[in-house]
Amino acid sequence: MNWDDTAPPTDAAADDGRLVGASADGEDQAVEAALRPKSLEEFVGQERVREQLDLVLKAALARGATADHVLLSGAPGLGKTTLSMIIAAEMGAPIRITSGPAIQHAGDLAAILSSLQEGEVLFLDEIHRMSRPAEEMLYMAMEDFRVDVIVGKGPGATAIPLELPPFTLVGATTRAGLLPPPLRDRFGFTAHMEFYGPAELERVIHRSAQLLDVAIDTDGAAEIAGRSRGTPRIANRLLRRVRDYAQVKADGRITREIAAAALGVYEVDGRGLDRLDRAVLQALLKLFAGGPVGLSTLAVAVGEERETVEEVAEPFLVREGLLARTPRGRVATPAAWAHLGLVPPQQGPGASGQQGLFGT
Repeated sequence: MNWDDTAPPTDAAADDGRLVGASADGEDQAVEAALRPKSLEEFVGQERVREQLDLVLKAALARGATADHVLLSGAPGLGKTTLSMIIAAEMGAPIRITSGPAIQHAGDLAAILSSLQEGEVLFLDEIHRMSRPAEEMLYMAMEDFRVDVIVGKGPGATAIPLELPPFTLVGATTRAGLLPPPLRDRFGFTAHMEFYGPAELERVIHRSAQLLDVAIDTDGAAEIAGRSRGTPRIANRLLRRVRDYAQVKADGRITREIAAAALGVYEVDGRGLDRLDRAVLQALLKLFAGGPVGLSTLAVAVGEERETVEEVAEPFLVREGLLARTPRGRVATPAAWAHLGLVPPQQGPGASGQQGLFGT
């Protein structure tokens, strides 16, 4: 399927361990390696990106040249690592995989670049987390295929130019806005990975089920897809958990009823919300009458760190239209009240929209 299997720890490390978290743990990495598509034809979803990338790669092959540098941006789990490996496979070139956090000094990058073969693909995940000296070295390497290695210190230091073989850099980032403009401008092709629709996720699930030798019907795949938050990695993780339930509690075949029962055990509801997501909404609705309420206050009410609420729970709730960020604080939308089966309080002309400290 289409998801990243070598992603380093993200800025929202609290995402780790959640069934609906987009980061990959050891189990995910092992399974994804077996399920990963090997060509653009096998890659599900991202139709516009696939079409554009296919043109870039075929044109490079026709010219007998290396492909332009490629920047892939988007949320974790959408297929950035997979696409980088497909780029290498389509070009018939080897691939080197590393990450921004692993390159803390310019010398680290110089060592990698100097060992590349001609035409090799260098995949740099979380490129926005690379150190500034390494970024500046990368500018020249991408544009002129050359780096200057500094020998010595102080007034006696000298720069030795080192020629590099032509290579293709594939950068991946979850936060494209953090990349400095000089670095972004040096990529010949930039693509943004979108979240998947339910129909695309169903195709992902059916393909994975076939490779995992799991019997699943159309309704069962649709039930899992609807709770997968638009992310193939999450879809495949939920598929594996539903498979376990079906093997233990049923005859091994996944139907809509089995999928719903299994995901109910794992506290993933019909819209893909888990325990943390619902806790944030329940606190916002029941304790603060839908808001507005400050982030720190909301985090204390939930019993989580401020960063966990802001970086782990809120993005999906905002994307689903269940929560809004305003200058005055977090506010629940009418869809949030409906999703939890609650009725918004009737507010008088002087009501502030927020309960008092003791619920009065």
